[in-house]
Amino acid sequence: MRARLAADPELGAGNVLPRLFAHGADPDGPGAAFDVPVDGHPAWQELTLGQLRDRVAARAAWWHAHGIGPRDPVAVYVSSSADCMLSFLALAWLGAIPALMNQYLPGDIAAEYVRRLRGVALVTDAEHRARLAGHDLGGPAVHADAAETGTADPADAPEPYRHHADDPIAITHSSGTTRTPAAVVHSHASLFAAMRLFRLSAPRARGAERILSALPAAHAAGISALNMALCLRSGLLFLSTQNDGAAVVRAIERWKPSGVLGFAATWAQMARLDLAGRDLDSVSLWFNTGDCAHEPHIRRLVAVGSRETVTREGVRRLPGSSFVDGLGSTEMGHSAFHITHTRTTGRYGRCVGVPHGFAEVALLDTATGREVPVGEVGQLGLKAPTLAPGYWNDSGATYRNRLAGYYLTGDLMYRDEEGYYYHVDRAVDAVDLGGGEWLYTAMSEERILAACPDVHDCTVVSAEVDGRVVTDVLLALHADADAHGDGDGDANSADAGRDRTAAVRGALTAAAAATLRNVVVISESDLITGPTGKVRKFLMRQRHRAQTAGV
Repeated sequence: MRARLAADPELGAGNVLPRLFAHGADPDGPGAAFDVPVDGHPAWQELTLGQLRDRVAARAAWWHAHGIGPRDPVAVYVSSSADCMLSFLALAWLGAIPALMNQYLPGDIAAEYVRRLRGVALVTDAEHRARLAGHDLGGPAVHADAAETGTADPADAPEPYRHHADDPIAITHSSGTTRTPAAVVHSHASLFAAMRLFRLSAPRARGAERILSALPAAHAAGISALNMALCLRSGLLFLSTQNDGAAVVRAIERWKPSGVLGFAATWAQMARLDLAGRDLDSVSLWFNTGDCAHEPHIRRLVAVGSRETVTREGVRRLPGSSFVDGLGSTEMGHSAFHITHTRTTGRYGRCVGVPHGFAEVALLDTATGREVPVGEVGQLGLKAPTLAPGYWNDSGATYRNRLAGYYLTGDLMYRDEEGYYYHVDRAVDAVDLGGGEWLYTAMSEERILAACPDVHDCTVVSAEVDGRVVTDVLLALHADADAHGDGDGDANSADAGRDRTAAVRGALTAAAAATLRNVVVISESDLITGPTGKVRKFLMRQRHRAQTAGV
């Protein structure tokens, strides 16, 4: 089946389901499972491929009857992974453009996002209709309830739309950690390029037989996870929440996946738990995309589970799992780098590995457009068929991030002599200390986490005071950590982080350490996170600066 799919020139991100049937896929084979009921089908129970097509066709028929057709933008703002994924598949069936919105977007931001889309329709559920109440949405002509869209007769669905490679098949949005989320357009070819270029032509990876996705369903990575599982004929369970590590662990114990997909924020949540006492033996592969993951979180995950490996005695299952890390973004369409960690690997320090074969990367000096030499930090430029064509209704943003033929991702990185790439920060977060020295907040946080095993998460906050940069480090501790280091402290007391100052200072570069002013222990509830669970650093900094003004 994979060979037939790989040779199909019409196959792309918008038509995987109908093309599977065109190539004779077994209707009784794996389709998808969700953690919520679907049109009367129980949660946690897999829909066969035929049942999945039936549920999608019903929704396509409903939207068709309500006048939705090719290239119509439709906003999808719902809670469940089932409503999100089935809406995507149904609207893609018609050639429409589903604009998938993260379920955790606040109502005011979601309303502004819908208004900027200028779509023709909006589908919500009760919770999200309540969030949008009273906000100006800019007038979508059709307002649909997600449950209602599944009530049409599947036999009334029109023939699936025939996509061209350049057709837009989805709009997803950035994490919105610094501003209103940007609406990113994905084409039929771009969001399927990685699948076509190497996943369909290579053997199915060990661990991809039975997949649990803790990725946001409304993200480009969520669409890719669905299409990958369908093409590889893998079992798939799609969770509706990613920001609760304990819930993800319970789902693993219940569904027994061989592979788990997620973002770095999910692994951080899971790493807070005592994983050694949980039933995670089924997992052989963790796959991370988006931001690269932190070393302590990876080490906790690869210590559990088991994996098959080839030895002189044949294939054996060994304790400990594999973790595939990388670096990607909504705009990049797929991780551009990859590296695999196990219990025995040791290349960390925010190493994201080497580029995929389809990715042409360059580390650029943005002032000159020239590549920086080995060992020097530059901004990542990318040329790849996976790149999103641009931003919906925003040509200015589409072209602003282009330089010398490359898309600028906003990531600062360096390359070592062996060809491995290391991520040091986002360009918007790095602080110029003068004299050629920089404070790289992400790398500083990585160093602190590696040096302080009782620290679960940290945020580096800098400000200019009396003409010089000062830095405060905010630490969130593991539940069993001693806030003072002497066994009798309160994690919320004003001086709770004082005993960690020496350790934190020692973890930083000399230039960064010279700016250190305070080390402060905060509670988990003090971390400000965005819709995907990512820490919203700029809001953390704003709040902390306001609290410490005049200090």
